[in-house]
Amino acid sequence: MILWRDGAHDARENMRRDHALLAAAEAGAEPVLRLFTFVPAGITLGLNQAPERELDLARCEADGVVWAVRPTGGRAIFHADEWTYSLATPLADRTWGGSRAGTYERIAELLVASLVRLGVPAELAPGGGHLTLARGARGAAPPCFASTARHEVVLGGRKLVGSAQRRTAHGLLQQGSLLLGEGHLRLADYLAIAPAEREPVRESLRLASGSAGRFLGVDPPLDRWADSLAAELGAGIRRFDGALGAFLLTLSKRDSYTSAAFEACS
Repeated sequence: MILWRDGAHDARENMRRDHALLAAAEAGAEPVLRLFTFVPAGITLGLNQAPERELDLARCEADGVVWAVRPTGGRAIFHADEWTYSLATPLADRTWGGSRAGTYERIAELLVASLVRLGVPAELAPGGGHLTLARGARGAAPPCFASTARHEVVLGGRKLVGSAQRRTAHGLLQQGSLLLGEGHLRLADYLAIAPAEREPVRESLRLASGSAGRFLGVDPPLDRWADSLAAELGAGIRRFDGALGAFLLTLSKRDSYTSAAFEACS
């Protein structure tokens, strides 16, 4: 596996990068675990969500909130005060490929182990459960962090990591957000719902979700998570930081990451 501590980009660039990594995985490239953040804070929607149905697009534009549609499914997320990951891998990979449930489970176990190593008492959700949030008057779906499913990561019984997966003929991409604060609650301000519904939605999100910030401190650097994940993954991983990993977005003619690229970035 390759661990890429990428860095900060806006919503559209982050989704563009994950599209590229999924294409590489589809072509048979080595699994890549990318770590990143959103600057400026922004919104992503699930692949099957219609922006005009889910979001108050006029308000997003007025406030300069960048939004994008994810390559994966799931529901709306406001990305702020979080660490974010994506895993792109061929389905045939013996460790990270395989069944949908198996991939979810292995990634969740890795995330929990990395957080416990950092002093965060995260756990695997024992089963599925959800808050009942009705659709808004204009049809917006309940946000991602309003529900918890099996193999998701929780903190004190509340959802800490929201993840979604997409599988193609030969590859898969899983994306997830790890909450460090309450920035995700800002989603309520940009959903296509009546003004009177915003505060109830915000409070429901607050009650359903947890945050690792109190264990990690204010604005913890992404490097801390990368170091912890690297320790859990152990020998045999390749790690690249920042722009040194940008070559991962491009395949060679042999549909694999070239040894020359590794040497140039090492």
